[in-house]
Amino acid sequence: MRTINYKLSLGAIMALFLLLLTTQCTESAGLSEELISGDEKHQLATAAGELTDSEIEGIRFMREEEKLARDVYEYLYEFYPLRPFGNIASSEQAHMDAIEYLISTYQIEDPVGENPRGVFQNEDLQELYHKLIEQGSTSREEALKVAALIEEVDIIDLQNELDSIAQNEDVVRVFTNLLAASEKHLRAFTRVLATYGVVYTPVKLSQEEFDRIIAG
Repeated sequence: MRTINYKLSLGAIMALFLLLLTTQCTESAGLSEELISGDEKHQLATAAGELTDSEIEGIRFMREEEKLARDVYEYLYEFYPLRPFGNIASSEQAHMDAIEYLISTYQIEDPVGENPRGVFQNEDLQELYHKLIEQGSTSREEALKVAALIEEVDIIDLQNELDSIAQNEDVVRVFTNLLAASEKHLRAFTRVLATYGVVYTPVKLSQEEFDRIIAG
């Protein structure tokens, strides 16, 4: 996984506000592409400023990382039809849509395209996908632990983007919203684990940061 050790017009801000409403667990599919033409998107991107190469790389990576979360949850839901897997898989699709809006607006090559479930351009994500579904298939509890781990990694990667790379206001807004949603997802999966008598121990996050998120 990638763990990294200009003002908008009023119309652009409103469009992004509508888009960012999609990042709760009950999100819709996001802002309709039909509402903004290609020329208008280019104008918004120009008004907001150019993206750095690192910002573009981060957008492309997070697009596939959100796809990994969605794909794993959809896969695990077929084994263990627990409501969080179904609901949060839909939420991850909304997260993908939010990042796709950035990709479309800034005319970035989309690494997802028409790739089916479980197929990734990023080789590290491809390898991780297979490891996670293998581990998650062994039991209901392991499936929930896999989900919590995915959210841990999402939180770390999004926070690193925000701390070290993201400067463009559009990117900061989207990533900040996705970070808050990932923290909610982590709380949801750990609560379900607790109902089965399992106390989740963080794998990637520090215990202090994990406790802060769970208490949120």
